[in-house]
Amino acid sequence: MAEQTQTCIVLNDVTVVSQDIEPCGDPRICLVGSLADDAETVEAAKKFNVPVVTSETGEEYVSDSAFCTYFVLSDFESPVFEELDKAGVRLLGKPALIELSGNGVLTYTRRPVFCHVMKDAILVFTGFRKKNEVCRLLKLVHYMGGSVKNEIIDTVTHLLAYSSTGEKYQYANTFNIPIMSEDWVHAAWAHRDEVGARATTDTMAKYKLKVFQNLRIVLVGFQEEDQSQMEDLVTQNGGFNTTLEDQQATHVVLEDQTVTEKPPDCPPKAHVVKAEWFWTSIQMEAPPSETLHLFEELNASMLSPRQMFSSPSTPGSRSRRRKRLRETVQHLAQDDSSSALPSAPASSKRRSSAGDLAFLSADGSFLDDTASTPNRLAPPSGSSEQIPLSPPPVDLRQLSARQRVFHELVKTECNYVSILDAIEKVIKVPLENNSQSGGPMLDSQELRYIFGNLPPIHTVHTRMRDDLLHLAHNWTPDASIGEIILKYSTELEKAYPPFINFFENMKEMLQKISSERPRFHAFLKIAQNKPECGRQSLQELLIRPVQRLPSMSLLIGDILKHTEKTSPDHVALEQALDKIKSVMTFINDDKRKTEAKLKLFEIHNDIEMCPPNLVASHRMHMSKVDVTELSDSCSGRGDTLTLFLFNDVLEICKKKSKYNSIKSPSRANLHALKSIKTYKHLEMMNLAHIKRIVDIRETEDCHNVFALIIRSNQELKERLFTFTLIQDDITKSTFLKTLCRTVANIACRNDVENFLVSMDPHHLDIETSDVSLTNALSKALKFATRTGRKVSRAFSFNKSPSKLKRAVSTVMSPFGTLPQQSSMRGATSVNNLAAH
Repeated sequence: MAEQTQTCIVLNDVTVVSQDIEPCGDPRICLVGSLADDAETVEAAKKFNVPVVTSETGEEYVSDSAFCTYFVLSDFESPVFEELDKAGVRLLGKPALIELSGNGVLTYTRRPVFCHVMKDAILVFTGFRKKNEVCRLLKLVHYMGGSVKNEIIDTVTHLLAYSSTGEKYQYANTFNIPIMSEDWVHAAWAHRDEVGARATTDTMAKYKLKVFQNLRIVLVGFQEEDQSQMEDLVTQNGGFNTTLEDQQATHVVLEDQTVTEKPPDCPPKAHVVKAEWFWTSIQMEAPPSETLHLFEELNASMLSPRQMFSSPSTPGSRSRRRKRLRETVQHLAQDDSSSALPSAPASSKRRSSAGDLAFLSADGSFLDDTASTPNRLAPPSGSSEQIPLSPPPVDLRQLSARQRVFHELVKTECNYVSILDAIEKVIKVPLENNSQSGGPMLDSQELRYIFGNLPPIHTVHTRMRDDLLHLAHNWTPDASIGEIILKYSTELEKAYPPFINFFENMKEMLQKISSERPRFHAFLKIAQNKPECGRQSLQELLIRPVQRLPSMSLLIGDILKHTEKTSPDHVALEQALDKIKSVMTFINDDKRKTEAKLKLFEIHNDIEMCPPNLVASHRMHMSKVDVTELSDSCSGRGDTLTLFLFNDVLEICKKKSKYNSIKSPSRANLHALKSIKTYKHLEMMNLAHIKRIVDIRETEDCHNVFALIIRSNQELKERLFTFTLIQDDITKSTFLKTLCRTVANIACRNDVENFLVSMDPHHLDIETSDVSLTNALSKALKFATRTGRKVSRAFSFNKSPSKLKRAVSTVMSPFGTLPQQSSMRGATSVNNLAAH
């Protein structure tokens, strides 16, 4: 029997014995059990040019010292393997033998090797406490050709961890050593029979240790929505939600903005950390060191609001932190006494009307303009004086009403620019960094869609703020505020529409990405807690540009009220106010046009077989109604149709049923049916071809019925379209008024009422019971089909049947001249249409 030595490996207080074998005689291969008849194994064994023997158990060759025998087995979990392993012989698995046969050299590394799935992998274990678990994992790693070390050294390739905590975990995380779960080992072992399989391929990346693997986390002080979301993230990332009563809890996460004291019943071994630790863990996909985010008890009543925003805790001794805190509070107190604006007493006179707007107070802004910007502006050209980035210290009681409102305008402009600075520096720039840990959270297109329209706004308001500050620090009674606003009015008109037009779409996209990507959501949560963002979310910050121009309009209006008409600035302020209002009007009009264009594209994309020319630069969407057809002019089957009214055409579509939407598509149509469309195109009708609009009068059972008389230049006869309106959000009269007005515009006529005629149902041979959708729809369809020809003749320009001639004797073509007295019963007046 071969001479043996033993090597002891200590892993987390568990000792595992590994056997070393000294070299012996000439090599020989013994195929054990069923491998003797396995052609692939026999062929691989012959490639080594050594003797090959076979045996059922291999026991007869164990004590043969004349050869150094390599026993090849098909299974390392059988009694035969256990007996041979106790004998201390060289053991190989079939996959290992086949891979070694590639170069024809037999190698052996002290212990049984079944395969090379973990070849060249050097592991360190951490966090495991059960001896049997460690022994099992250690054997599997060795069986797959890997090795295990006690400590992390330069050659270590992987850390196998039980949970996401500990010194070895933090070391591996810092130096980008892959941290794997024990499932990785078991998954690799499942591939043991595959020749050439490796545990280090990308397919095994899914077995990396999850962010909160086996951590028991307690969440304290969070709002219900945040609490629920965070609990879901804990579960999704391998952790367990627990309570303060759980003595095995590993972490207690506190909402440090609302919780000021550490809970007295915290588990003794748990790390008590701030919420920032949680969100940083999600963003970085690995928990950071708890020492960087430990919760510190602070007396909130001793801190000013600004200090509560801008003094995050830093690691260090408690005494040094208290010293820094005292120095900061003293410094802020000095700043407040020398430069901060005093708050108005409760009994003081009410401020201007603009003062009630959020974040417009000179002192109440949550975003201080000095938080993350330089202290002073660059001096103007030709001057050595530097202008501070804040309004000058003043006593508001000594200022005129005009100066007070101007001071508020300057202060709010500084705060607004600081918001744009925060979006740029705290959120946009980090997201644009392609080298961020875990890879980019947004691609270039998403970044451009969310932030691409902000830079022009940021630029123009930064320059406007600088000019306003220069004026505030060099104030004179004849200073012109209006000229500064007028100077930038053209740039404001260019900068704002692109942002505001797509704000709602951008907000929806932001919500969607945030809900789908936990890393991005965690990044926004971390940014929200930074002093520059003042506890406001990105959505709350991005709405500020939408609010800014109305706020400026109010403030400029207040300044104008307090400016003498004889002042040179009065005319400039009037012009500035008019310009700001015109900019807002332009933005609103442009936004409506943009929304209409987007609606046009949306409709086009939702209609199957839609004519491409539906999308045109001059075309605007006016209205939409759902109807049931009573004639046979379109679908002829009483189907539910949808009418899309545009300024020049009427698109008639059929609503597709769910059954039709889920038919199995052919392979050629799979790409086209990735997004199922709601409607199917039937006809796109030119509004110029509508000769009459018939309003069928309401009866007890006849509701919301109307008809259209159509004749194009190529058609010799009129066609009748009869519909029943089936939706409740728009009335028949409203839709018909809109339709008449639109048709009149196409015909370039102002006699809108001449396009509408009212008739009783019996004039069309439609009885009241025939249009009851619940009882006799089929009968109504039959009569509508039969009476379609009658109505066509009734409104024919050539002749009318005697039955309806008297009913429409006063009705003339809308393209002819009507006497003033021949107004039609039930017709709608132009004044009423205009009023609508």
